[in-house]
Amino acid sequence: MGLWSDRLLPRLTNRLLDVDAVRKARAQVCADLTGDVVELGFGSGLNVPHYPPTLGGVWAIDPSEVGLRLACRRIRESPVRVVHAGFTAETLPFPDGRFDCALSTFTLCTVPDVAQALRELYRVLKPGGAFHFLEHGRAPDADVARWQDRLAPLNRAVAGGCHLTRDIGSLIRDAGLEIDDYATYYGEGPRPFAYRYEGRARRPAAS
Repeated sequence: MGLWSDRLLPRLTNRLLDVDAVRKARAQVCADLTGDVVELGFGSGLNVPHYPPTLGGVWAIDPSEVGLRLACRRIRESPVRVVHAGFTAETLPFPDGRFDCALSTFTLCTVPDVAQALRELYRVLKPGGAFHFLEHGRAPDADVARWQDRLAPLNRAVAGGCHLTRDIGSLIRDAGLEIDDYATYYGEGPRPFAYRYEGRARRPAAS
């Protein structure tokens, strides 16, 4: 990876996504996590302060060594054990039905094969296990969506492969997960970058 994407972008993301409004949304998404958790796109550990202290542990998936170094202080100060367990969301090194919950925040936009990553997430969740997510993607408003289409190539180039045009809700459902708590809204910032999907989905209990 190049200097920008490997060294500088993780530091910039660590600052841009650590603001009051985003911290509030992270707290909401993390609030009801239970048991053992796999987190896709752990990054610099911005969710760590919001983990419920009763968690059994968090198994972190992220390719960025710089991000993991930036997370060290947050991990040290957390009562929750955090284990770096892999680099790619498309191939998770866990047995079937390993986790009580999964967590992803501002991650599904950048995973190269997002459908495969969600299939893997489904596989490693226990039947009835919950997927907590806070993502951004395709907006429903035609004028905003047109700008997303125009900006998408440049955004992928400068933002670590981030896709502005993914319909996160549809991708989650297509993986076989059932969304049972869901909100979509515009967050802070320019609208083409700010349409959010926030909620919880579940692997069916009978699966």
